[in-house]
Amino acid sequence: MMEDIQSRQERSRRFETEVIHTGYNAQQHCGSLAPPIFQTSTFVFPDAESGERRFAGEEEGFIYTRLNNPTVAMLEERIAALEKAEKGLAFGSGMAAVSAVLMGMVRTRDHILCSEGVYGCTFGLLNLMNERFGVSHSFQAMDEEERIRAAIRPETALIYVESPINPTMKLVDLKLVADIAKEYHIPVVVDNTFSSPYLQRPLELGCDVVVHSATKYLCGHGDVIGGLAAGSKELMSRLAMTTQKDIGGVMSPFDAWLVLRGMKTLPVRMDRHCSNASELAIKLKNHHRVSRVLFPGDPEFAQYGIAALQMDGPGGLISFELTGAKEDAQRFMNSLELIKIAVSLGDAETLIQHPATMTHAVVPEADRQNMGISDTLLRLSVGLEAWQDIWADIEQSLNSL
Repeated sequence: MMEDIQSRQERSRRFETEVIHTGYNAQQHCGSLAPPIFQTSTFVFPDAESGERRFAGEEEGFIYTRLNNPTVAMLEERIAALEKAEKGLAFGSGMAAVSAVLMGMVRTRDHILCSEGVYGCTFGLLNLMNERFGVSHSFQAMDEEERIRAAIRPETALIYVESPINPTMKLVDLKLVADIAKEYHIPVVVDNTFSSPYLQRPLELGCDVVVHSATKYLCGHGDVIGGLAAGSKELMSRLAMTTQKDIGGVMSPFDAWLVLRGMKTLPVRMDRHCSNASELAIKLKNHHRVSRVLFPGDPEFAQYGIAALQMDGPGGLISFELTGAKEDAQRFMNSLELIKIAVSLGDAETLIQHPATMTHAVVPEADRQNMGISDTLLRLSVGLEAWQDIWADIEQSLNSL
C-alpha cells in the first residue's frame, strides 16, 4: 500500500519537482544529498555466471560505462520523466545524439524529410549520410498540411524537425506534423534544444523522439558538452544496443553529474531567460538600426499563434537583422562589451553569434538564403543578467554604427 501511495505521488509531481528529484534515491547512496559520480570504466561481477547473464540480457546490472553507468542512468531517467518518454539515452554531445538517432532509424535508400532549416552540423551530417550511405533528405516548410503531404515520398522513413528552427526561430506545428506522419507510419524526431522540456514537450503532441544538446539550457552553465534523446522503451533500447553502444558516443559520468546539477535550476533559469528576452525584443524592434526581429514571444511574429499553442514560454533566443551589410554586423559584435561573441546558447552569460559565418558557415550560400539566414542576421542568446544592462550594451553598440 505504501509503495502504491508513493507511486501515485511521483506520477502527480509537477515539472519543478521532477527536475530535482526524479531518478535519485538518497537512501540508496548512503544518504548523500547530491548524487554520487560513479567514475569507473568497468564494473565487477559477483561471479562468472552473473557476467554471462548480464551480457545475455537475462539479468539487470552494470557491465561497462560505455554500455551503462549509475550516474548516467540517473540523468537518462530524469530526461525521460521531463519529456514524458518511456526511456532516455545520454550521449557525449548533442550531435552524438542526433547521429545515433538518425543512423539508427534509417537504412540505405531511405529519405529524411526535414524542417525548413536545421543546425549547421546537422546539415553536414545529412549530407554525409547522403554521400556515404545513400540516405537522401529534403527541406520543406511545414506550415501547411498540403505542403507536408506533398513532400512525403514513398521512401520517406523519418521526419526530422527543429522548432524553433536554428537560427531563424521559425516554428513547426508539431501536432500537425505528427498527425500527418502517423497516417503514413513515419516517425517524427524533434530537436527540442531551443525550448527545453520546460517550455515544450513534443512527445505530448504526438511526436516520437526528442533530442537535445544538453550543453545548452539543460546544463545551463557553459561547462559541459552533452546530448540526450528520449522516446519509447523499444526504440531507445534498440538504439542503446546499436548506434550508441557500437559507435560509442556516450556521456561521461562526470558530465552526467554536471547536467543533473544544472537541470535542478532549469525552471527558474528559463523563466528569467524568457522574461529578459521579452524585454529585449521590444527594445530591438524600436531601434532604427534593426530591420527585423524574430522572436516567438512577439505578437507580430508570423507564427505567434503556434507558439501560444505548443510552447509554455517564448524562450531565451532572439534573432534580428541589422540594416547594412555583413561588415556592419561584425562591427556591431566587436563593439559589444558585456555580451560575449560565442557560438552556444542557454548559458548564464548573454552570447551573440553570426550564423552565416559561424554556426551555418558549412551551409552553401544559396541554401542559407533559402533558410532565411542573411549576412546581417544575428542570434542572441539572452542570459541571466539584468536585462537593462544587456540592453545598455546592445544600444551603445547599435548607436556606434
